[in-house]
Amino acid sequence: MFPRRPRGFAAITAIFIVVVLGAMGVAMLVFSSAQQRTAAFDIAGTYALQSARAGIEFGAYQALRNSSCAPSTSLTPAGTLSGYPVTVACASSSHTEGATTVTVYEITATACNRAACPAAPDATYVQRQLRATLGTPGP
Repeated sequence: MFPRRPRGFAAITAIFIVVVLGAMGVAMLVFSSAQQRTAAFDIAGTYALQSARAGIEFGAYQALRNSSCAPSTSLTPAGTLSGYPVTVACASSSHTEGATTVTVYEITATACNRAACPAAPDATYVQRQLRATLGTPGP
């Protein structure tokens, strides 16, 4: 008589391989989803940063060219940045250095992806804030 051959070993191996491949597929799906969310937040953060830079440029222009320093101004940039409004705050002070009076402007630009900045944060909220200090000799 022939010795009995073991049976069923191939089925256990096949089930193990299917389970491992399924787990790897789920892991790849989770990692891919997280990477896409991270990329989307990176792009939104870049837009908010560029919008805040535009706010600093606006505030600097108003301060240096028009000698105007509004406590708070809301702006909505055009084009791609239209979804990222900016709140520009400005404070000025005068200082005497020797015989010259210097006006110092402190400009803060806050941009976010909501209708007004700053806003209540949630899972999709992005905000960037920039500050600049400028000085100009007085008349």
